[in-house]
Amino acid sequence: MNSQQYKQLESSCMTCRRDQQMTLIHTEVSRYFQYVTLSHRWGESEPSLRDIEGHRIYGMSVQGGFGKLQAFCHVALEQDYLWAWCDTCCIDKHSSAEVQETIGSMFAWYRQSALTIAYLSDVPDTSSLESSEWFRRGWTLQELLAPQTVLFYTQNWSLYKNITSSNHKMDVAILDELERATGIGPRFLTNFSPGMDDARSRLQWASLRRTTRPEDIAYSLFGIFNLHLPVLYGESAENALGRLLAEIISQSGDISVLDWVGEASLFHSCFPARITSY
Repeated sequence: MNSQQYKQLESSCMTCRRDQQMTLIHTEVSRYFQYVTLSHRWGESEPSLRDIEGHRIYGMSVQGGFGKLQAFCHVALEQDYLWAWCDTCCIDKHSSAEVQETIGSMFAWYRQSALTIAYLSDVPDTSSLESSEWFRRGWTLQELLAPQTVLFYTQNWSLYKNITSSNHKMDVAILDELERATGIGPRFLTNFSPGMDDARSRLQWASLRRTTRPEDIAYSLFGIFNLHLPVLYGESAENALGRLLAEIISQSGDISVLDWVGEASLFHSCFPARITSY
């Protein structure tokens, strides 16, 4: 009630017509709760929810993932946002129910964010983003496609090539680099819709990516295909991919996903054993 934002809103409401007040309140409250998401490669000593609960972020260690988290929060504030979300510490990984819900909701969370910061920890200021391992990880595919607005930051938390546009996904030069790095056309990079259109193309985008847990390569595509399937950690990657492909065909009838080369899956002989077969 005593915040500057509240006082500004109260003052604005006093000077507008009653029929405009609810629109103004809705607009300002929505703006206040806009949030920024972080997309990054996990490294050593990433902070968990239990690590940061009850602590001030800037009063903690600056080593490893803690320093990355602090830098991310600082960038979010620089961009004039009050809320920041990072997957390492905003999920209770000790709760299997929360992990299941998170995987099913992750695409929507990135889509609804006002901004996604893509941190390329292995790209010095003078290098191209195409060399980054970020483009070869499974989960970062949806973190590239889902957000409407993305800014790339290099190793020392500088804007990539000092390009100061408000959205790097709308910058022609960066879009060209992104297409070369991912094989994904500009129309998908700038205006991606989750679903099963061009299903085989979506599988191809993921075919050269990898995940720490093998079954995650299938789970990381649930949001891209707009599918809600059980997350069964401990199953084989072959089984997870088989369940995904079976659901795609069941819901869409798209048999283009049967066009692959390589070893057949034990889940079903019509499916590939590995996503690299696309």
